[in-house]
Amino acid sequence: MKTIEDEMPFFKTLLKLLKNQFGSDSEFILHDWAKGYDHSVVAIENGHVTNRKIGDCGSNLGLEVIRGTATSDMKCNYVTKTREGKVLVSSTMYIKNDDGEPLGALCINTDISKKIEIKEYLDHSLPEELNKKDQGEEFFATDVAELLNYLINQGISRIGKPVCNMTKEDKMQVLSFLDNKGALLISKSGTKICQVLEISKYTLYSYLDEIRGHKENM
Repeated sequence: MKTIEDEMPFFKTLLKLLKNQFGSDSEFILHDWAKGYDHSVVAIENGHVTNRKIGDCGSNLGLEVIRGTATSDMKCNYVTKTREGKVLVSSTMYIKNDDGEPLGALCINTDISKKIEIKEYLDHSLPEELNKKDQGEEFFATDVAELLNYLINQGISRIGKPVCNMTKEDKMQVLSFLDNKGALLISKSGTKICQVLEISKYTLYSYLDEIRGHKENM
């Protein structure tokens, strides 16, 4: 590509496609910096989101690209706010010519203000118990294998890392959780737990002795 002007039919069709796909809450805007930064907007769909129109200027982010202080080809999912107070999630792709020189930008700005209002409404209207990490929920399994898998997955998720990256202390925390939840009472649960945690039966019982001994001494 040599200039954005050369590809305007393509870009205008692309913006209309995006508008039809994602609806009126998202603005799609094309900047051509060859037009002068104070008049860089050359195509726009759903301009009501930021109240901009063709002939308006670019944002501060484009200036950084032109200046050379921002070198990334794109910036994704950053949060911005309009003068009217709308909260937007924005993404920008910088357009360059065949020599790698910046020509302009294609930007998407999605108004999430309504979603934030809905979230705040739900946060205040739903029981506080729903916001707690450990809700003591009841899991309705159809067999004990399913129940054991559920408990094991719960224990692992509390650590926040895959088993292959777990330390001895991490695995002992999982075992302590499973022991407290009564998972070891399920027939042949030890075999399954050993497979998932990648430990031997000897290690399992060694860890359990250490865990239970520590609890007794507390």
